[in-house]
Amino acid sequence: MGMFGELLAQPGVEEVVELRGTFGFMAFHGGSLEEMTDVVARRAAEQSGASYYGVHQPADLQWHIPSSEIDPAVSPVLTSFLDHVDHVVTVHGYGRAGLWSTLLLGGRNRELADHVGEHLRRRLPVYEVETDLAAIPPELRGLHPRNPVNLARGGGAQLELPPRVRGTTPMFWDWEGPELNPHTQAVVDGLAEAARTWPPFDAPSGREAFDDPALPGRLA
Repeated sequence: MGMFGELLAQPGVEEVVELRGTFGFMAFHGGSLEEMTDVVARRAAEQSGASYYGVHQPADLQWHIPSSEIDPAVSPVLTSFLDHVDHVVTVHGYGRAGLWSTLLLGGRNRELADHVGEHLRRRLPVYEVETDLAAIPPELRGLHPRNPVNLARGGGAQLELPPRVRGTTPMFWDWEGPELNPHTQAVVDGLAEAARTWPPFDAPSGREAFDDPALPGRLA
């Protein structure tokens, strides 16, 4: 069963799939673990007509399983999603000193990462959007061949969001909603626009890039 199978069996854990277009968004560290990542990914998918896959943990559980252990072999739901989509963007949350206002774009499809980065920069001019793999900490690059972001036919991009842009810092503690705060909504809008404007899939499988020596690191 492995760690992922054990996680899915925990009380209160929700595995969600919504199949629409062949562009996909994922948030498998969602719910209480990397807060707001599932909300961002799911709303971007809804707004753009893309597909969505998420694993949402309940309030009393914060179990971080490495992305490389998120195994489609133990999840027919994840398998159905990956079989349906051509390209994906996986949304994660992170926090690191010196990078509180920096969004990181990893994953093995560098063209897609650059495309998403361009749209996020337009929407978030006060944030840094880093697409240079050499400037991203190795464990946050999303390059491991078993990371689900790299398992779609055309590969994908891994987006790491710091707490501020997710609205989980004191800056937004008095935000009453019901809409998302402006910074988080800007992420959703940028991702949705990137999905709508990404060209149709017409290239060889993204899996062929797994052994590309030009890509530094093989972690996360």
